[in-house]
Amino acid sequence: MTVIRDVVCPFCGCLCDDLEVTVEGNKIVKTRNTCAISSAKYMHHEENRITAPSVDGREVPLDEAVEAAAEILASARRPLVYGLSSTECGAIAKAVELAELVGGVVDNTASVCHGPTILALQAVGESKCTLGEVKNRADLVIFWGCNPTEAHLRHLIRYSGMPKGLYTPEGRKGRYIVAVDVRETRMKRLADQFLKIEPNGDFELLSALRAAVREVKVQAETVAGVPREQIEALAERMKRVKMGVIFFGLGLTQSDGRHMNIDAAVGLVADLNHHTKFVLTPMRGHYNVAGANTVTAWQTGYPYAVDFSRGYPRYNPGEYTAVDLLARGEADAALIVASDPAAHFPADAARHLARIPVVTLDQKVNMTTMLSKVVIPVATAGVEAEGTAYRMDGVPIRLRKVVEPSDGVLPDAEVLQMIIDRVRALKEGA
Repeated sequence: MTVIRDVVCPFCGCLCDDLEVTVEGNKIVKTRNTCAISSAKYMHHEENRITAPSVDGREVPLDEAVEAAAEILASARRPLVYGLSSTECGAIAKAVELAELVGGVVDNTASVCHGPTILALQAVGESKCTLGEVKNRADLVIFWGCNPTEAHLRHLIRYSGMPKGLYTPEGRKGRYIVAVDVRETRMKRLADQFLKIEPNGDFELLSALRAAVREVKVQAETVAGVPREQIEALAERMKRVKMGVIFFGLGLTQSDGRHMNIDAAVGLVADLNHHTKFVLTPMRGHYNVAGANTVTAWQTGYPYAVDFSRGYPRYNPGEYTAVDLLARGEADAALIVASDPAAHFPADAARHLARIPVVTLDQKVNMTTMLSKVVIPVATAGVEAEGTAYRMDGVPIRLRKVVEPSDGVLPDAEVLQMIIDRVRALKEGA
């Protein structure tokens, strides 16, 4: 029996790095310091697994599946490479390389979650810090349009709410927590103040807070359903703290306003920095969605929605994003890595995905693997394979391998390299 310490959890953007995993006979028998979701990922990672490579539902050797995948991608006129947020950075780099090789489009799951965040930050910049600085310094924490009690289960415990830090020695007692949302969640019970706003009222409330911070009188009695007195009181509190942070989620990026909501939030933080230290951090979902943006950006200059059809990278969200490309019926083949778009995309996009040849690299059976022409099982990064992932604050952290994968199962990066080699050989042969 072996106890492996300092294991990094490959579930959400927190990338908690204090886990302990007990292994006996290449089987995980116990975990420690895990949340309920993380524990389930480790303890049940062998369940619902894809048992062998397949082509048209027929089990085949790995080489045959790679050959079929390469032929599909090499012969396609408009191939799409999508997913990438639940794998490690080496695999993401290979996926981008493959997209360039076949003259396709590479996109990641940020395009359907924090894509508006990226668009806004590209335009106006951001004030940010690490989660460690939040733990050690922040005495005001605002959660806007997100619910860490359901989506990032140890965020409050490790980074933002409960831990004692260098300049926050009292832990929870030394912090004031505000939750802003359109509905009452568990955060209402944990927060010191809960602001229930009207749906799609984020931009108006952020603008009113900016006005109050600048000591401009808010004329309306309520803004987005929030009384003026509460807005002014919160603005004064934000100006007086030693350090404040706004964590925001899809409630801000997917409501009316989208990237303009983030623009307003960045403006509010910039105004507050005339009075104190204030930062802004998106609550990234998949454990390496930040890495997918980072790797794609350092290889192409752009974070997602990158088109190589002209032999060089072009960037245009709304045109080269996966949902739009599929909904318009443009993609004639797809490579899906570490994602399940068939289960989550809008009907028009998912319907077109079912019409075209799809190659999927995944560990588990899901809706996308069920409609795929080629399915190749891969090792689970952070469990059966090592690599690097980027935490939600942009800090790279090394994932550890705790058990060996099943015989013949390779990591994403190795399978992608095999496909790249076969695509090159096909193109040279042609």
